[in-house]
Amino acid sequence: MPYGLFVPMLLECRECLMDKDYLTLKRASASRPSGEWHEDDYAVLADGAVVGPIMKVHAAPIGSPWMWTLTFGRHEDRTPTHGYAATREAAMTAFAKSWRRE
Repeated sequence: MPYGLFVPMLLECRECLMDKDYLTLKRASASRPSGEWHEDDYAVLADGAVVGPIMKVHAAPIGSPWMWTLTFGRHEDRTPTHGYAATREAAMTAFAKSWRRE
């Protein structure tokens, strides 16, 4: 299954690296030591800094349970700054397009 703009690296921890702008997807459990995370909760990092989350949410449009958003202060002139998708992979693709200003 293709990961859109992300290239799989470590499937055990579902960590991915994007070939442009080096976005990394990490499970929230690996990036958020607070313990406030769920199994379908991920952090998107650029140069080691969290630039937004991708997570499965309950309050979402029907058929699009995956939410992504750029962290405030990181969105600058990027649009859209958030959205919903049917799959995690589609959310990753939408996040990357916004981040790359496509």
